Amino acid sequence: MKIAVMGAGAVGCYYGAMLALAGHQVTLIGRPALVEAVSANGLILEKAGARHVCAVQASTDPSAITGAQMVLFCVKSGDTAAAGAQIAPYLGDDTLLLSLQNGISNPETLEHATDHKAIAAVVYMASAMVAPGVVRHEGRGELAIGGPDATRAAETLNAAQIQTEVSANVMGLLWGKLLINCAYNAISAIARMPYGTFYAVDGLPQLIEDITAECLAVARAEGVTLPEGTLQTIRNVPGWMPAQYSSTAQDVMRGRPTEIDFLNGEILRRAARHGIDVPINRTLTLLTKLAEMQ
Repeated sequence: MKIAVMGAGAVGCYYGAMLALAGHQVTLIGRPALVEAVSANGLILEKAGARHVCAVQASTDPSAITGAQMVLFCVKSGDTAAAGAQIAPYLGDDTLLLSLQNGISNPETLEHATDHKAIAAVVYMASAMVAPGVVRHEGRGELAIGGPDATRAAETLNAAQIQTEVSANVMGLLWGKLLINCAYNAISAIARMPYGTFYAVDGLPQLIEDITAECLAVARAEGVTLPEGTLQTIRNVPGWMPAQYSSTAQDVMRGRPTEIDFLNGEILRRAARHGIDVPINRTLTLLTKLAEMQ
């Protein structure tokens, strides 16, 4: 199968590498530095102490997705509408289009931008680009997906050793992931610390509980059904990934714009609709914006 990755960062490169190792024809659309590195050396996946060199194609041109039977859409949330419009002319009627992105609004935004049905995906995986064309797997790797043709997409992904569940409540799962991101991403970015380090500071576990309580109030007002065990999952994150820096922290440390407007900022916007005050999420959003300016 020809599979394209639009927005080949840490998430897209990891799943692209797994699909390439399973024998699929993978094309990455990314920045010039990535394209140059992959063209010269292949896409390198570091996982479980092994180093895999994956044969893939790479391009900076969105038209390279032409003919793809599956597209993994992995761009930053702020770029969804523009990047979706770029790929729209090259999507086939039967192309499986998956949104592997943070936040809860991207699948809808992507559908509007492409006039193409999108499969929402929740990513439970930690990875990092350690150099152009080199992605390091740092934890987990499974997906939960839902929407039109999700079962067909899951068959391909599971066959490539990407554990994929088809869920009837994918929006609830996306909200659950949003709550995790709201609880940890901004703090990791502001402190420039991994989860385990800052969570060990006296008072931080209670702060995580307070952030989560604000988010839960908004979720209830939105009529969202969260998965069972969401609160315990949030509490377990530092133990599962103690050395992990959030994607927001990685963006700040690289001098790139963050997705904070689609994480804690999303909570702010939705809270305003319901007249709910969320002072901690407001503070985290503003402090992260200041951190972006440093």
